Amino acid sequence: MAVLPINDSSSSDDDGRPKRTGTFWTASAHIITAVIGSGVLSLAWAIAQLGWIAGPIVMLLFAFISYYTSCLLTDCYRSNDSVNAKRNYTYMHAVRSFLGRGQTVVCGVIQYMDLIGVAIGYTIASSISMMAVKRSNCFHKSGGKSPCRMSSNPFMVSFGVVEIILSQIPKFDQIWWLSTVAAIMSFTYSTIGLALGIAKVAENGSFKGTVTETQKIWRTFQALGDIAFAYSFSVILIEIQDTIRCPPSEAKTMKKASGFSIAVTTIFYLLCGCMGYAAFGNNAPGNLLTGFGFYNPYWLLDIANVAIVVHLVGAYQVFCQPVFAFVEKTAAQTWPDSAFITKHYRLSLSSSRSYNINFFRLVWRTLFVCFTTVVAMLLPFFNDIVGIMGAFQFWPLSVYFPVQMYIVQKKIAKWSVKWVCVQTMSMGCLLISIAAGVGSLIGVVLDLKVYKPFITRY
Repeated sequence: MAVLPINDSSSSDDDGRPKRTGTFWTASAHIITAVIGSGVLSLAWAIAQLGWIAGPIVMLLFAFISYYTSCLLTDCYRSNDSVNAKRNYTYMHAVRSFLGRGQTVVCGVIQYMDLIGVAIGYTIASSISMMAVKRSNCFHKSGGKSPCRMSSNPFMVSFGVVEIILSQIPKFDQIWWLSTVAAIMSFTYSTIGLALGIAKVAENGSFKGTVTETQKIWRTFQALGDIAFAYSFSVILIEIQDTIRCPPSEAKTMKKASGFSIAVTTIFYLLCGCMGYAAFGNNAPGNLLTGFGFYNPYWLLDIANVAIVVHLVGAYQVFCQPVFAFVEKTAAQTWPDSAFITKHYRLSLSSSRSYNINFFRLVWRTLFVCFTTVVAMLLPFFNDIVGIMGAFQFWPLSVYFPVQMYIVQKKIAKWSVKWVCVQTMSMGCLLISIAAGVGSLIGVVLDLKVYKPFITRY
């Protein structure tokens, strides 16, 4: 085995960077991987808080807003001219081009905090699904007599080890296969959840679900955060768009991919959320497949939860790639002469197989995964974390910045009809984010009253 320095060489794009190879399908796979995440499993609970009328209406509203603002953001991939102008490689590049340095700093703080939060949330969700597999088998063996209590910590550590290995994949466009597998897995467990919901409704012989006067306001607000989280992908939209080959224009391909992905996911969301609510009414669990709204068939639950884990393994990497790229680029610019940071080596395992290694990437990405795993172990509250992340990112990243960049790019006059319309939408979304954030934070406070760090058992 030998370790040798290498100099990467490949065909270049119009700006001298490596040639992009992404297509409508790879972009759609990335988006579906990001959108149909663990958030789909909390939608039955969310609709249970909002009711039969408000629940679907709110979900469709979020779908429309997500598609509309993603179209605005897609046009900002290239400054001024969406076909031939200079490319903005990341979300922050786009904000800097249109809104200046001050707002770029604010955007960067929010974006990377949100991405880190999503990584933490996915670690929590994956551990819950892994525990659900073990618990379902335990319930089956004991005939439901054993409480089957267990700690989530070993499962979080296992998830972290897998992510440390996969995090060494160097670039976003090289994880297309992981996103494809993850997207297939997301459809698998969503379909199983839907099928079990339909079966439960058939067993009950009726639709359940009424909103009672005793339901707390904060749960309704938290439900808004859960739905917002389920549609969160704007934060990595530009990064996904930067993997798409041209021609045709990246904006044209990305708009089609966004529309297709949001339409597909919304259909799944409505079916899963509504059927879960119909099956369990106000008792719908916070996580449809791990809250043990279902116990049988246990083998089908195992398949669904394994699919969730596989999906989250891929989704974790999709959301973390912008964080990895930002830190590594900043380090390389700050210490360009450091061999530890900038030099790549070829690790030859045999005459036909070798891997490229960068020691800074190895150390930094490993430390990042360890950090998100430890925080997840400290705050293992699925619904609350999902609600907080949804509230935190929805208005600034999915609405405010895309709207402001659109106004600058199209030179929309202040107080014109279009300006008033988009700003009104933005302010309305701000109020939704505030309400969702308040409800979710109250949920965390209540959970912390009975929680002991690192020893939580389910």
